Amino acid sequence: MYTLGMTSSPLHTCRGLRYHGDSPIVSRLVYDGVMRGVSYHQSEVFEAGQTFARTEGIIVAPETSHAVKSAIDEALKCKKTGEEKTILFNCSGHGNFDMAAYDAYYAGTPC
Repeated sequence: MYTLGMTSSPLHTCRGLRYHGDSPIVSRLVYDGVMRGVSYHQSEVFEAGQTFARTEGIIVAPETSHAVKSAIDEALKCKKTGEEKTILFNCSGHGNFDMAAYDAYYAGTPC
Protein backbone atom coordinates (compact mmCIF):
# COMPACT_ATOMS: atom_id res chain seq x y z
CA MET A 1 0.00 0.00 0.00
CA TYR A 2 1.25 3.49 -0.84
CA THR A 3 1.23 6.00 2.04
CA LEU A 4 2.72 9.38 2.79
CA GLY A 5 4.58 7.68 5.63
CA MET A 6 4.09 7.43 9.36
CA THR A 7 5.90 10.72 10.01
CA SER A 8 3.88 12.69 7.46
CA SER A 9 1.26 15.09 8.71
CA PRO A 10 -0.52 17.63 6.55
CA LEU A 11 0.41 21.17 7.54
CA HIS A 12 -3.14 22.36 7.11
CA THR A 13 -6.26 20.51 6.12
CA CYS A 14 -9.62 22.01 5.40
CA ARG A 15 -11.93 19.57 7.12
CA GLY A 16 -12.53 16.33 5.31
CA LEU A 17 -10.43 13.21 5.35
CA ARG A 18 -6.92 13.05 6.75
CA TYR A 19 -6.05 9.51 5.71
CA HIS A 20 -2.47 9.25 4.47
CA GLY A 21 -2.74 6.07 2.45
CA ASP A 22 -4.24 4.63 -0.70
CA SER A 23 -6.45 1.60 -0.69
CA PRO A 24 -4.83 -1.66 -1.78
CA ILE A 25 -6.66 -1.62 -5.14
CA VAL A 26 -5.65 2.01 -5.84
CA SER A 27 -2.07 1.20 -4.84
CA ARG A 28 -2.04 -1.73 -7.27
CA LEU A 29 -3.45 0.39 -10.12
CA VAL A 30 -0.75 3.00 -9.50
CA TYR A 31 1.92 0.30 -9.32
CA ASP A 32 0.70 -1.18 -12.63
CA GLY A 33 0.71 2.27 -14.27
CA VAL A 34 -3.06 2.34 -14.84
CA MET A 35 -3.43 5.52 -12.82
CA ARG A 36 -1.24 8.14 -11.16
CA GLY A 37 -1.53 10.43 -8.20
CA VAL A 38 -1.47 14.21 -8.39
CA SER A 39 -1.61 16.89 -5.73
CA TYR A 40 -3.09 20.37 -5.73
CA HIS A 41 -3.14 23.41 -3.49
CA GLN A 42 -6.40 23.82 -1.58
CA SER A 43 -7.30 27.06 -3.35
CA GLU A 44 -7.11 25.31 -6.75
CA VAL A 45 -9.36 22.57 -5.43
CA PHE A 46 -12.00 24.99 -4.16
CA GLU A 47 -11.86 26.95 -7.43
CA ALA A 48 -12.57 23.70 -9.30
CA GLY A 49 -15.44 22.89 -6.94
CA GLN A 50 -16.86 26.36 -7.53
CA THR A 51 -16.56 25.96 -11.30
CA PHE A 52 -18.33 22.60 -11.11
CA ALA A 53 -21.13 24.03 -8.96
CA ARG A 54 -21.68 26.93 -11.36
CA THR A 55 -21.54 24.67 -14.42
CA GLU A 56 -23.37 21.56 -13.23
CA GLY A 57 -25.45 22.91 -10.32
CA ILE A 58 -23.95 20.44 -7.83
CA ILE A 59 -21.97 21.54 -4.79
CA VAL A 60 -19.42 18.78 -4.28
CA ALA A 61 -17.58 17.91 -1.10
CA PRO A 62 -14.03 19.27 -0.80
CA GLU A 63 -12.62 15.74 -1.22
CA THR A 64 -14.53 15.36 -4.49
CA SER A 65 -13.24 18.75 -5.63
CA HIS A 66 -9.79 17.16 -5.95
CA ALA A 67 -11.20 14.79 -8.58
CA VAL A 68 -13.03 17.65 -10.27
CA LYS A 69 -9.77 19.64 -10.48
CA SER A 70 -7.98 16.70 -12.07
CA ALA A 71 -10.81 16.13 -14.56
CA ILE A 72 -10.77 19.82 -15.53
CA ASP A 73 -6.99 19.70 -16.01
CA GLU A 74 -7.27 16.62 -18.22
CA ALA A 75 -10.03 18.26 -20.29
CA LEU A 76 -7.89 21.39 -20.76
CA LYS A 77 -4.96 19.22 -21.92
CA CYS A 78 -7.25 17.57 -24.49
CA LYS A 79 -8.54 20.95 -25.64
CA LYS A 80 -4.96 22.14 -26.13
CA THR A 81 -3.76 19.02 -27.98
CA GLY A 82 -6.99 18.20 -29.83
CA GLU A 83 -7.03 14.71 -28.31
CA GLU A 84 -10.47 13.21 -27.79
CA LYS A 85 -10.91 11.11 -24.67
CA THR A 86 -13.53 10.17 -22.16
CA ILE A 87 -12.74 11.55 -18.71
CA LEU A 88 -14.42 10.03 -15.68
CA PHE A 89 -14.23 10.95 -12.01
CA ASN A 90 -15.97 9.72 -8.90
CA CYS A 91 -18.37 12.23 -7.37
CA SER A 92 -18.16 10.73 -3.91
CA GLY A 93 -20.23 13.24 -2.00
CA HIS A 94 -22.04 16.53 -1.93
CA GLY A 95 -20.87 19.59 -0.05
CA ASN A 96 -24.01 20.27 1.98
CA PHE A 97 -22.14 19.52 5.21
CA ASP A 98 -19.00 21.38 4.14
CA MET A 99 -20.42 24.88 3.86
CA ALA A 100 -18.05 26.20 6.57
CA ALA A 101 -15.10 25.16 4.40
CA TYR A 102 -16.57 26.96 1.39
CA ASP A 103 -17.35 30.03 3.56
CA ALA A 104 -13.71 30.14 4.67
CA TYR A 105 -12.55 29.82 1.04
CA TYR A 106 -14.77 32.71 -0.07
CA ALA A 107 -13.61 34.81 2.89
CA GLY A 108 -9.98 34.10 2.00
CA THR A 109 -9.22 32.66 5.42
CA PRO A 110 -7.89 29.26 6.39
CA CYS A 111 -10.67 26.95 7.45
